[in-house]
Parts: sequence; structure tokens; C-alpha cells
Amino acid sequence: MPRIRVPKALSRPAWAGSATAGGLVAAVAAAFLVPAAARAQTFVLTDYSGEELFQQFCSACHGPSGRGDGPVAGTLNVLVPDLTRLEERHDGEFPAAEVRDLIDGRSLVVAHGTRTMPVWGYEFWVEEGADATAEGDAREIINRLVRHLESIQRGRGPEETLD
Repeated sequence: MPRIRVPKALSRPAWAGSATAGGLVAAVAAAFLVPAAARAQTFVLTDYSGEELFQQFCSACHGPSGRGDGPVAGTLNVLVPDLTRLEERHDGEFPAAEVRDLIDGRSLVVAHGTRTMPVWGYEFWVEEGADATAEGDAREIINRLVRHLESIQRGRGPEETLD
């Protein structure tokens, strides 16, 4: 059997431990087990609440409370809106359909410039499998986000939120 020469710097990565048979077995086992473990830990976005989805996908720009003060907001060339005042800006009525369409983003025609916010409808559809079932899942994910946004409107008590 031919021998493969590996440069000394590459022969023992720090995570491999000693260059013994045990270290080699551990390295090979890790190479095969990590991808299997990663597949076993896959997540489905429809398992998450609206608040969890918001924290995962929206809070970087809109902030953890939805006030437009996320860590990325200052780097953008647009003002990130305070999502806790949507109802206030629409004469006391939460604009659920408008918010749903804005989050989805697939049917919007932007007349002036480009869209800064990601097209989440497409992203969620792809993440859920990019098929007919995924379309329904993407709509449900967006609906959960809309319900969460409605629940964080300023001046609204917990008993006034929409289920």
C-alpha cells in the first residue's frame, strides 16, 4: 500500500489529540458523526412561535422589541421603522394585510428604488422545501410574525392581543 506524505503542519490538527490510532479513530468518527448529528438536529420553522421567528429573522434590524434599534439598523441607508407603532400610524387599526404583504415581499412592486428588507416569503418557502407544502408553511410563518407584531403594539394590553 503506498504511503501518503502529509506536511508535518497538517499531520496533526489541534483537535485530533495525539497521533495515535485512538486519535485517528476519533478524527474519523468525528468526520462521519458530525454531519449525521447535524442532520438529526434540523429544525422546522413552523415549530417556532411568532416571537421566536421575530427574534431569529427580524431583530437584527428592528431590535428585540421591534423599535427599529437592532444592531444592524445603524449600518443601513434607510430608517428602520418602529414596528410597535404600526397601529398608531394607521389610525388605531393594525394593518395586518399590509404587514403580511410587506413581510412576504413576493408580490410587491417597488416603484422607487430597491427593496431593503429581505423577501421573506421566498426565503421561508425555500427553507421549508420549495414545494406546494412549503408555500403553506411560508404563509403560516408569515402569519405568526404578523400576529406577533400585532401583539407588540404600544398601548395594547395582553388581553387586547389577537390570538
